[in-house]
Amino acid sequence: MTSISPHTPALTSRLPHVGTTIFTVMSALASETQAVNLGQGFPDFECDPSLVDAVTLAMQAGHNQYPPMPGVPALREAMAAKMQALYGLSVNPNTEITVTAGATQAILTAILAVVHPGDEVIVLEPCYDSYVPNIELAGGVVVRVPLTPGTFRPDFDLLAAAITPRTRALIINSPHNPSGTAWTDAEMQKLQSLLAPTDVLLISDEVYEHMVFDGLQHQSAARYSGLAARAFVISSFGKTYHVTGWKIGTVVAPASLMAEFRKVHQFNVFTVNTPMQHALAAYMANPAPYLGLSAFYQRKRDLFRGGLASTRFKLLPSEGTYFQCVSIANLAVPERDLPEGEFCQWLTREIGVAAIPLSAFYGDGFDQKVIRFCFAKRDDTLLEALQRLGRL
Repeated sequence: MTSISPHTPALTSRLPHVGTTIFTVMSALASETQAVNLGQGFPDFECDPSLVDAVTLAMQAGHNQYPPMPGVPALREAMAAKMQALYGLSVNPNTEITVTAGATQAILTAILAVVHPGDEVIVLEPCYDSYVPNIELAGGVVVRVPLTPGTFRPDFDLLAAAITPRTRALIINSPHNPSGTAWTDAEMQKLQSLLAPTDVLLISDEVYEHMVFDGLQHQSAARYSGLAARAFVISSFGKTYHVTGWKIGTVVAPASLMAEFRKVHQFNVFTVNTPMQHALAAYMANPAPYLGLSAFYQRKRDLFRGGLASTRFKLLPSEGTYFQCVSIANLAVPERDLPEGEFCQWLTREIGVAAIPLSAFYGDGFDQKVIRFCFAKRDDTLLEALQRLGRL
């Protein structure tokens, strides 16, 4: 008998520069050191029990097989009603809304649907970590444009200079992860004017749409006809209803764009968890949970900011999301001179609180002595973290 030596063929990586994410690293370190994990952005509290009950009722009613590829009609209709009520956008739920397996899948699918090899896609840094690998998987060329350091506002001169005949799409995110800033009406109007003479598509990541503070209003791309006509508007039920593990989101786009989106969607996920879609559709009949979300998180933000005010952290604005960024430049510890990433590891090991360095959201690791905390936590979790941070 011929002897066969097992051999695993070598691969050329599609994503050669991608390793373990900073979120995985910091969460593992937090677990190892029993630190309070304010790094990764997820709640440590439960969702509304009636939403869980609605899932059970949906399963008991027999909603356990494949739903339609674009999503359960009742959920698409509920989303269309919300888009009309909040943003004044009339949406056809049959041709302009698709339910996705979370916002991350929605972003990847939108990019794969419209970006061809060699097309340029503009990202505004710091940015969510999936954007760049998604563009690279599509064969696109990443064009990085920095938000203004310190304020994280869009620089329209830099943005205009980055647009070329090869620009296929621009990705924006408001309210913004990681900085917590929210685009203003004036900024959205400028963006609309900038894109008007172009064929550049817009991918608008709006997963924190219901978390804006101090009386601000979320400026969705759906509010602006010139943007809505070229945009994929992406939302997240996981973020809105404290069920990040459910991985359900939606995309709203003009019918011609959605047709291309669905071509990719049907082959990379096909469809999304059936009973949870039915439960969400029923739960959305009452808008109070998402309409009250800003007040819910503003109270937590204010609690956390109030505690941080007695430390030497410099608080940056938190206009939306559930993130608070701080400067570490004025801390009275030698470790303030460490790079952000090393400082966060020191903070986790020695102080017992995990955070995320903003440098992780930049392609070149730009270090501005800023770190990010997540305050989507129970009050006792935040108070414990503040007690530990008070030792700095």
